[in-house]
Amino acid sequence: MENENALGKSKDQKNNGNEIKSLLALKSIFSFNGKKRSGDSEGADDAARTPPYQPLPFLSSLANSVVSRCCKVLQVEIEELQHRFDSDVLDDVKQPLVYARNFLEFCSFQALQVATIRPDYLSDKDFRGLMFDMMLAWEVPDVGNQMSSQETAASDKREVEDEDSWSLFYSDSTNMAVQVDDKMTVGADSFSRIAPACAIVADIITVHNLFDVLASSSGHRLHFLIYDKYLRSLEKVIKAVQNFSGPQLVSNLSLAEEEIVLEVDGTVPTQPVLEHIGISAWPGRLTLTNYALYFESGMGLYDKAVRYDLASDLKQIIKPELTGPLGVRLFDKAVMYKSSSMMDSAYFEFPEFKGSSRRDYWLDICLEIFHAHNFARKYKLKEGQQSEALARAVLGIYRYRAVREAFKVSSSNYKTLLCFNLAESLPRGDAILETLSSRLKLMNSAGNRRGLLGSPSARRQVIHPVSRVSLCRLGIISCKEVDIIREATTLAGDVFVGEVNPLENAVKQSMKNIGRAEAAQATVDQVKVEGIDTNLAVMKELLLPLIEPINRLQLLASWKDPWKSMLFMMFVSYAIIREYIKYALPSLLVVLAVIMFWRRNVRKGKPLEPLKIIAPPPKNAVEQLLILQEAISQLEALIQSGNIILLKVRALIFAVLPQATDRTALLLVIVALSFAFVPLKHLILFAFLESFTCNMPLRKISSERDLRRVREWWIRIPAAPVQLMKPDDKKDKMSKKPIFRKEKNHE
Repeated sequence: MENENALGKSKDQKNNGNEIKSLLALKSIFSFNGKKRSGDSEGADDAARTPPYQPLPFLSSLANSVVSRCCKVLQVEIEELQHRFDSDVLDDVKQPLVYARNFLEFCSFQALQVATIRPDYLSDKDFRGLMFDMMLAWEVPDVGNQMSSQETAASDKREVEDEDSWSLFYSDSTNMAVQVDDKMTVGADSFSRIAPACAIVADIITVHNLFDVLASSSGHRLHFLIYDKYLRSLEKVIKAVQNFSGPQLVSNLSLAEEEIVLEVDGTVPTQPVLEHIGISAWPGRLTLTNYALYFESGMGLYDKAVRYDLASDLKQIIKPELTGPLGVRLFDKAVMYKSSSMMDSAYFEFPEFKGSSRRDYWLDICLEIFHAHNFARKYKLKEGQQSEALARAVLGIYRYRAVREAFKVSSSNYKTLLCFNLAESLPRGDAILETLSSRLKLMNSAGNRRGLLGSPSARRQVIHPVSRVSLCRLGIISCKEVDIIREATTLAGDVFVGEVNPLENAVKQSMKNIGRAEAAQATVDQVKVEGIDTNLAVMKELLLPLIEPINRLQLLASWKDPWKSMLFMMFVSYAIIREYIKYALPSLLVVLAVIMFWRRNVRKGKPLEPLKIIAPPPKNAVEQLLILQEAISQLEALIQSGNIILLKVRALIFAVLPQATDRTALLLVIVALSFAFVPLKHLILFAFLESFTCNMPLRKISSERDLRRVREWWIRIPAAPVQLMKPDDKKDKMSKKPIFRKEKNHE
């Protein structure tokens, strides 16, 4: 490799003048539009004094450009950077087939960690362009596969882009980006490798979902305009969060030292937030932190905040709910919060004319914080590890908000961008959380910081609090552990050069399962029918294989064909005596399994023929309501009959009718002795013969007479008394008094 570099240098020395001219054409420290980097007053002079950069022969032209800019960010020579790569990474990462791509990853990760030290790096258009070029170069790192036409188109289009042109070309929809830039695009693989190196841009767990959102309208390829708008929106979100830390808001909430405000709603009169408790409702301001929800009743001037804990183990329930005036359930626009420390549930309503996007957004971010704390408790994370898990959830909320505000999409239109919510919803999501907990437990602490000085295999076992570091650099939390912040500049946290993160493997495995689940759910949605009578017709047709054998058994038990009934009785009796009956259920299961295997081999991937059902006559809405009312009445009668049976059994147990109780107790003793001393097969045979021969011509009259006597005996048994008491309305009366809220706030 060194010989190849030497040959490249000797050839380029002959054209030293041309190299100097090309060097003067280089952009600023990230440079792609010919402008100086903000704050660098001597950018042109520094470029003139920089020694000529010798392109590496094994890299494509775009990869060489990216590596050159990375060297400027790191302020090192290319030889030194390559020496670091050769000495720091493992041997399997330096194989010839992957050397170019892994070296590009190494340079990119190192440069991104240094470039993100400045708190305003998201506002730097050169940083955004460099990161996008890293993704482009990752797809064509080798000199043999470079796309010169695509690279030329990238430089031409970016040079003509103005600072504010992104909003002019693309303000409301991603469709315009396809028309503006149809060549320079990034795929999912390159985005998922480079973006997580900057913690605020993407998370390794949700990076594929984020790419799907950004590239949903452009053929699953990411355009620079869309990516640039996403980062600009992310920058606006960070600035808005920094404004949340105003003295008035913080003092009114009495936040803890490590508590930060994530979202505030209800400050605009046209978009209020209403808190419902019982039949009362109050407008106010709702605030979410990384530990709790706060509600301050009032408009403009707010009362003392009521705190709803999300961190402690209080058996909280957070779910969407219907609400309305005076407790009427009308509008599906509320979030319900309930915990073991509350007498009444609290409902936070987010009124809006169309849809429930505000409610869905708040539900998602509240659940993300709640799931993050549950995750920390379940896996017994230490204080620093718990802070890193919460910081990961906080960054996910920022990304979620940026996508929501930039692209005007609701949570129902894309897969979740919140890592803990995603793990809770995915099949095998527990495997993702287990992998994340094991990664967090490897996080660097005061006792193992020397691991950075060891071998590459030991160094890659050190996990840094990259999410906390990112929040610190953005000015959202205070930077106390300065030494950890400095060490974190050497590694890219969740991504390592040439390696696949275990979290990514866990997510991919879950995605395979969710693909099957979504396909199955699509078939479920297709076969859903409306109407009670139609659903009953479908159920009857589906249960026909079970209904038909039951009807045949009833026909045999009716003794309408005595010879068949006699043969069936003798066959079953012989099976019971010989104890063959215990093989009936296993035989049935084996027969079903054989049928399933036979169907599988016969069908061989052929689509299943649809089940043909004769639809009942169509009914209007009134007829449907009448059918529903009749069904509810039948259900009510069935429940009443069940209650009567239970009350009569209660009367027998407590000897309300002593004579009936004596007979029942004697019968129970006889049954108990039978089970104790008579073989089970004889009891089964007796029960079968008694039930099967009750309609036999020789026994029919006596059986009907005995059944009538039992029915008459049952009718004479009185039901145990029941007393219905009025509900205690003291709690409702107290909830109507204003003093209740004052006492609650005081507590």
